[in-house]
Amino acid sequence: MKISASIVTYKTPARDLERVLESALSSPIEKLYIIDHSPGREVESFFIDSKDEASSALSRLLTDERVVYERHPNRGYGAGHNIAIRKSQKDNFIYHAVLNPDIYWDDPVISVLSDYMEGHPEVGMMAPKVLYPDGRLQKNCKLLPTPLDSFGRRFLPKRLYAGRNERYELGFADFNEIMNVPYLTGCFMLIRNRAFKEAGLFDERFFMYPEDIDLTRRLHKKYPTLYYPDVKIYHRLEQASGKSLKMLFIHICNMMKYYFKWGWWIDAERRRFNRRVIETYGKK
Repeated sequence: MKISASIVTYKTPARDLERVLESALSSPIEKLYIIDHSPGREVESFFIDSKDEASSALSRLLTDERVVYERHPNRGYGAGHNIAIRKSQKDNFIYHAVLNPDIYWDDPVISVLSDYMEGHPEVGMMAPKVLYPDGRLQKNCKLLPTPLDSFGRRFLPKRLYAGRNERYELGFADFNEIMNVPYLTGCFMLIRNRAFKEAGLFDERFFMYPEDIDLTRRLHKKYPTLYYPDVKIYHRLEQASGKSLKMLFIHICNMMKYYFKWGWWIDAERRRFNRRVIETYGKK
């Protein structure tokens, strides 16, 4: 079925990388690109056999013939994946999976999603159900955000923002049904390469954070972008911007770039897409 995938790493812990590689290499992925943005040799060192059991296991996975490892200067999360997506398109892969390094899965996720897309050629992108490691639901599909959604949920007291945040995270919807939504979070995306060619790759102006919002809405304009709950992955969710002032600053700056691109308070497309989601999936 010609499926490729990419993982962008940055000081990724060995255990995280081992788990996602085990999942990916147990799937029908034919080529797995690892784009390493680490300033040191953290990931590269695992290619060398080690007496440490975890490092040895990871070394074996990294030397699988399907794995292509490359070091690149860190120009951002989306820019890293774009390196791999261009290679995928050059090699005529039909689908490309964008994977976070902190995810893993047991279900036949890639097989199920790609089979669905084979039977529904109008679909441009799919994402599975996402759970926290303890089994709680992680809401990976949302409305397109307004500035209040982006900054209010970060800085306002939870009691003042809880109602709006519930709406933004589709609290009115049933996460056990297939949904066509304009924002699927970027921890796991299976995308038709033809759709990439029409809508464009990740916008490299965004170093990180809103690149998945921007990409999904561009794809959504031309194709259904589906949340598919019949298969699931687990996502550890680092949330670095909640722990680091530097990452919080990067988050804020990139969200501002997003709103300068699409509109701060006036965004007719956002209003149209969000209204359709609410009307279609709102609880009766």
